Amino acid sequence: MLIKMKREIAQYVASCLTCQKTKMEHQRPTGMLQPLHIPEWKWDSITMDFVVGLPRTIQKFDSIWVIVDRFSKSTHFLPINIRYSLKKLTELYIREIVRLHGVPSSIVSDRDPRSTSKFWSSLHQALGTKIHLSSAYHPQTDRQSERTIQSLEDLLRACVLEDSGNWDKHLPLIEFTYNNSFHSSIGMTPYEALYRKKCRTPLCWFESGENFLQGPELI
Repeated sequence: MLIKMKREIAQYVASCLTCQKTKMEHQRPTGMLQPLHIPEWKWDSITMDFVVGLPRTIQKFDSIWVIVDRFSKSTHFLPINIRYSLKKLTELYIREIVRLHGVPSSIVSDRDPRSTSKFWSSLHQALGTKIHLSSAYHPQTDRQSERTIQSLEDLLRACVLEDSGNWDKHLPLIEFTYNNSFHSSIGMTPYEALYRKKCRTPLCWFESGENFLQGPELI
């Protein structure tokens, strides 16, 4: 009875001229979807996002900074604390990304305050990197990060079930697993796309019972 009444009210409001004239639109207009340029080389264009709300570890990490190369799909998962200052994030970015891959020409990110801050923008301007923010109400602009985060969350879930609260010690293995998983979009693993050869994996060590990386169930 209640469902029928609700349906009748909705139909009446939809056909009432006075209601349509006085009804206000509370949803903000959607932004225009801007296509991203196609990257031409490895780690020249990257995407970044944050996975937050994770159980705090002994090292006081509660989030993961996800950085993905749009060309090779290779990824770095950096454990952080969500309260890190922009200065500390910058030091981590230079130590873990710039040190290994150089300065990218462009970064695709969402409208997170850490990405849109004046300090972060000034840093990339000094380094010669352009920041492209995801279009408003169009999360598909940064779909690469979203897909990577989905895979990361699946792997993390398996780790937390086995060892609750200590997911950070498994993160290197998770990164290794992701970068050596086949991607249909590039027809190979990110490791192969990055280094042009297949990765030698420690599967033989697991089979011999040495348990080298403490987590063979994720391979």
